[in-house]
Amino acid sequence: MFNKNIKLVIAILIAVWAGFEFSKGHIMNGISIVLLAGIFVFFYFKNEILLLTFLKLRKQDFVGGTKLLDKIKNPSSALIKSQEGYYNFLRGIMVSQTNLTQAEKYFKKSLKLGLYMDHNKAMAKLQLAGIAMTKRRKREAMNLITEAKKLDKHGVLKEQIQMVKQQMKKI
Repeated sequence: MFNKNIKLVIAILIAVWAGFEFSKGHIMNGISIVLLAGIFVFFYFKNEILLLTFLKLRKQDFVGGTKLLDKIKNPSSALIKSQEGYYNFLRGIMVSQTNLTQAEKYFKKSLKLGLYMDHNKAMAKLQLAGIAMTKRRKREAMNLITEAKKLDKHGVLKEQIQMVKQQMKKI
């Protein structure tokens, strides 16, 4: 909910408070306060709204997820670069239900900004392949499917890749 810089300032202030508690000899208070500072550092690297949106997405609540993503007014200033990539990834998933052209823009931007996990990259490329297939760009769709297959090392998206390949044969 806070800006990324405010989270760091709060974490530093809490760490100073913990140092004061340690100097007074209150070791348990200091340890507890350091853990409190750790929460703000964690939320600096993992945005709380994005985490809640992932939970909404697991429950297939696209309307609730969209409302949560709308709370982030200016993602480029409120989020760090990788979080902005995941913001665009989630926004692309939400928008893909209604507008494929917008979804394609969000997925491409998320891949450009960077996603940490390979299965998320594979999912974005698979979504882009599906969008390319609906727009009759078969060569681009095949390239994206092969890239997604390389990124899916654990076979999580194996069924979805096969399903997209089957649909591509019909075109």
